[in-house]
Amino acid sequence: MLDKSKKERKRNETEPLINERIRYNQIRLIGVSGSQLGIYSSGEALNMALNAGLDLVLISEKSNPPVCRIIDYGKYKFTQEKKAKEAKKKQHNVTIKEVKMRYKIDVHDYNVRISQALRFLKSGDKVKANVIFRGREIQHAKLAIELLNKMAEDLNHIAEIQQPPAKDGKNIVMILSPKKV
Repeated sequence: MLDKSKKERKRNETEPLINERIRYNQIRLIGVSGSQLGIYSSGEALNMALNAGLDLVLISEKSNPPVCRIIDYGKYKFTQEKKAKEAKKKQHNVTIKEVKMRYKIDVHDYNVRISQALRFLKSGDKVKANVIFRGREIQHAKLAIELLNKMAEDLNHIAEIQQPPAKDGKNIVMILSPKKV
């Protein structure tokens, strides 16, 4: 029971004060059309809103006197949620896609890795190019760095190096990000 009251209290803190929950002596009232109606007591403003079949919503409590508006709160809340959904849809989260290869890669396999990286970069994601070593192959780190530099050169029209080739355990890693347009 205690947890439920905490959840309700938290929900109430994020929502604006409406109707009976507004407890100020004097408030500045804005009408349905957006015009200022003047300064009223909370009771009078609430009666005006209820007579119109709408809600009294606190817009700004920091001003003196606090500002309230007469609106349909359900419709207002719906439009706010819709705007938030649209903003979330347009937002693109950048993820890091990985392209793994060995330093002794064949030409055709290299071209496949380039096309994968190109596809990832075009979709707006970062690419982590990873050259894997086994056993004593780590002695040929220069060849792997040359391979990664060649890859960066082949993709320089669409990507820029965010992190140059560097050792990461038994791997050598380079991160490419799409160029800003």
